Amino acid sequence: MTSVTDLNLPDFDFDDPSLVGDAYHQRLAELRRQGWLARSPIALLVLDREAGEFFLRARATVFPGRQIAELFGITAGPLFEHIDANILNLSEATHRRLRSIVARAFTPVAANRWRPVMRQVLEQLWGAVGTDGKIEVVDSLAKPYPALTIATVLGAPPSDASRLHNWSTWVQRQFDIRALSTDRVRIEAAVVEVYDYVEALMAGPPDASTLLGALLAAEAEGERLSHVECVNLAVNVLAGAIDTTQSQLSHALHLFAAYPDQWALLERSPELVPAAVTEVLRIEPVTPFTARQCLEDIEYRGVVFPAGTIIAICSERANREGEGGERFDISARPDSRLLTFGAGPHFCLGANLARAELEEALSFLAPRMPGLDLDGPVSFGGIEGIYGVEALPLRWSPAGG
Repeated sequence: MTSVTDLNLPDFDFDDPSLVGDAYHQRLAELRRQGWLARSPIALLVLDREAGEFFLRARATVFPGRQIAELFGITAGPLFEHIDANILNLSEATHRRLRSIVARAFTPVAANRWRPVMRQVLEQLWGAVGTDGKIEVVDSLAKPYPALTIATVLGAPPSDASRLHNWSTWVQRQFDIRALSTDRVRIEAAVVEVYDYVEALMAGPPDASTLLGALLAAEAEGERLSHVECVNLAVNVLAGAIDTTQSQLSHALHLFAAYPDQWALLERSPELVPAAVTEVLRIEPVTPFTARQCLEDIEYRGVVFPAGTIIAICSERANREGEGGERFDISARPDSRLLTFGAGPHFCLGANLARAELEEALSFLAPRMPGLDLDGPVSFGGIEGIYGVEALPLRWSPAGG
């Protein structure tokens, strides 16, 4: 049996600023041609779908949030306490209990209940778009849309949406290895601010139709949910459901601008919207790497992964295995489950809400932005955390809109 530490593996640097856009996909494809494993300074990369799902589902692995924080000297204070209380880092029994409480707010039926709100938000944002057929879509649509939606879902005033977005962006950087080393003070300040905000929000009269109302009702039942757990869950939802959807929608519109035939197909065939969302999630996942740590020695494919090994499962490569491959085609049907939202006990709670938001956005925008095309250079964020788009100038034929 061979230890993974003895293997001669190709190197990959998450911190390389050039690894965005096509260069990032090409580098991962090159690594995959060399094998199913690669090495980075902080983790081993798993580039194969079957292996990725194995490690995501293995009972002998955990999400290493605390361990990664400690690597960057975060061992106390508000940021460490937030990471320590994150539902991803809780014990198996506690995780199951909390997930069962909050999961009802994120079923497909629950997500569909918010679709009228999503359409209303889109109408509001579109009303501010000019008539010249040009837009910088990240600031104008992709950022405010999920923030306004989540404000309503949580029971927060819509006027607070920009603050919610800012907090989400910074708190999510707890998963960004570059930000942990350079922006710890700003991340920690956002954590303190958002906890204070949620506490104040929960002190008001609860609305049973909102997520906060549902959490407060569970808290009132006694043993099921403590006040601290209630606050932590609300912060987890707020932090995890804005920046991710903003980034995924931005990537979707970038893909469609790069493949105008696919945008024209979507405009002609609105029934393809759900499939189009799946294809966007497959080709450009905003969480290209999901971390796990081995609790004990794990043997897989004749290789031993020692206890303590941190593994980064690459959803980008996993999703591109199979018939679809590297081709972006909204009329295709993936032949396997995506790893964009993870797998196993930590499968993303907000997946149904995210899908609904993306479906409503594409349904709304496709008939209003015919002839979609890029109107300038695209600026990408880094891949080491949430892989986003920082600037995306677009143009279309305003006469058709």
